[in-house]
Amino acid sequence: MSRNKFVEYERSEIIGRTSIDKKDAEKKPRRRAKKADKVEEKKPAPSRRRPRDPEELPVVRASAKYVRVAPRKARLIADQVRGLHIEQALALLQFSPRGAAQDIQKLIESAAANAENNHDLVGDEMRIASITVDEGPTLRRFRPRALGRATPINKRTSHIAVALTPAED
Repeated sequence: MSRNKFVEYERSEIIGRTSIDKKDAEKKPRRRAKKADKVEEKKPAPSRRRPRDPEELPVVRASAKYVRVAPRKARLIADQVRGLHIEQALALLQFSPRGAAQDIQKLIESAAANAENNHDLVGDEMRIASITVDEGPTLRRFRPRALGRATPINKRTSHIAVALTPAED
């Protein structure tokens, strides 16, 4: 028995009622309006996407955030592959000695998979329309030095975004 019902039960004993159930039985449950009772038709929510021109090429996007590579180093690779056909870009990235090349290669492959699965396009017939490397949060660390000093070490992160469009042959 909840606290309120217990207090109410004690009051009913003082007043002279024999049971609290009589009071509960007299109350009729309120009927809630069902959704089926409403006759109004709901309008579909307005789309946030802008209407696409049929001549405009579809853009397929993919992004990787908090990639543990400095943006300055990743931009060197991004500048090499910007505007290339996807097969040429992947070949260039596969043999690049830089560490950021692997992260960008995985991102381009992900964007190609998005094109195939979400937009019904052929992933191998795409070109890199744009690739941007933005700065993410910096992990600040400190290195102990001589005479009790410490020097800062900044471990930088990147946000990389790729947009693919079908290649015009």
